[in-house]
Amino acid sequence: MGEVRIPYKTIKAEFERILIKNGFTSDRAGRCAEIFAANSLEGVYSHGINRFPRFIEYIQKGYVDVNGNPEIIHTAGALEQWNGNLGPGPLNAEFCTKRAMELAEQNGIGCVAIASTNHWMRAGRYGWQAAKKGFVLIAWTNTMPNTPAWGATNVKLGNNPMVFAVPFNNEAIVLDFAMTQFSYGKMEAAKMNGEMLPYPGGFNNKGELTNDPSEILDTWQALTIGYWKGAGLSLMLDILATILSAGMSTSDIGRLESEYGVSQVFVAIQLSRLKNFPSISNTIAGIIDDFKKSVPSDPQNTIRYPGERVLLVREENLKSGIPVNKNVWEEICNL
Repeated sequence: MGEVRIPYKTIKAEFERILIKNGFTSDRAGRCAEIFAANSLEGVYSHGINRFPRFIEYIQKGYVDVNGNPEIIHTAGALEQWNGNLGPGPLNAEFCTKRAMELAEQNGIGCVAIASTNHWMRAGRYGWQAAKKGFVLIAWTNTMPNTPAWGATNVKLGNNPMVFAVPFNNEAIVLDFAMTQFSYGKMEAAKMNGEMLPYPGGFNNKGELTNDPSEILDTWQALTIGYWKGAGLSLMLDILATILSAGMSTSDIGRLESEYGVSQVFVAIQLSRLKNFPSISNTIAGIIDDFKKSVPSDPQNTIRYPGERVLLVREENLKSGIPVNKNVWEEICNL
């Protein structure tokens, strides 16, 4: 298939053009285009450029309301419940992260739960948004049913992505992960590029573990992280997202024709409100310094903390352009 390197500004401008053609205001198109382009710039192509055509498809099918904005439903101290009105997931998530930080500024901690929103694309995006401003962020979303319970053959759980983020120097430590060993976006990207997964990611139609993404995408038998532990965590995240937002559960979403109207939670903590705030930076640096003394099993490998690779990929892609599958770029240009 081949790849081409496209400058970040070119990709962002193309996204913005297409979004405006699909009913976005100029301001909202610019913000949404920046999120998709930045996800690609930082190496998360599965939830950036590769996902963009499907985002446009969902707009055209009416699953995403380009003019939908979050609406406050209920307030309970530092906890707020919002209705996302099926607005664009990335814009709603950006808003909820900002609102959670505002609540944390007032109370030390802030929690925003939102119902009836859409796919937020890359969870890590919102972790960086909060951590770069000095906040801890813990956030998660439920999804359509796309993962079996441990020991089951039919899908009842979501892969329910989650993010933990903490400030570090002028950047952040960001752990962004789904409840499956590989997200479906990552498996789709591997299939598109004709690659095998580096580790088993699910089961084939014989019930055998496989690292062939095509086989897993056919069966929808993705392997949960930590086996039964990941399956249990997925269930708990769905329950919490549903009850805190008063929104739809994974089971409810599964009865729709596609994945939309998901429930999400954003918890922000203002570190500057803590008694030990003056020493927190040194504490984190000490933990990372000790972590970096890990002895790699392969001398060719580098031990990196969560989010560290993003810094390297961002720099490389700014310099050389973002690697894009030729077929995907052609599809986007024709949207």
